[in-house]
Amino acid sequence: QEELVESGGGLVQAGGSLRLSCVASGRTFSGYGLAWFRQAPGKEREFVAAIRYNAGMTYYADSVKGRFTISRDSAKNTVNLQMNSLKPEDTAIYYCAAGRPIMSTVRRTESYYYWGQGTQVTVSS
Repeated sequence: QEELVESGGGLVQAGGSLRLSCVASGRTFSGYGLAWFRQAPGKEREFVAAIRYNAGMTYYADSVKGRFTISRDSAKNTVNLQMNSLKPEDTAIYYCAAGRPIMSTVRRTESYYYWGQGTQVTVSS
C-alpha cells in the first residue's frame, strides 16, 4: 500500500526547474503536516521543506531557502515542491511524508510516519 505517491522528478540542467507533486491515495491528509525529504547515495536522509496542516507556516532547509517553495492543495489532496535554480548538489531521491510533529521536530524524519516511495531528481552540471 502506497498512500503517498511522488511524481515530477527527472533530469534537468543546473539552473533549471522542476515541480514535484505528491498525491494521497485512499485517504486525506488534511489534518497532517506534510514534508519533503531527500537522500543522496551514501548520505543520510535530510530535511528539505515542511508545511503545516493549515498551510499557515512553512519550513525550509538552509540549503534550499529562496529556491524551493512548498505548497499544498487540500482539494486535490496533494503537496507540491517547486524547485528553481537547481544545483548539482540537489541530486537525490525526494520523498514526501506526513505526520503530526510538534513545531520543534518538523525537521526530523522520526516525526513522520507516512512516506512515499520517492522520485529521482538529477541535476547535471
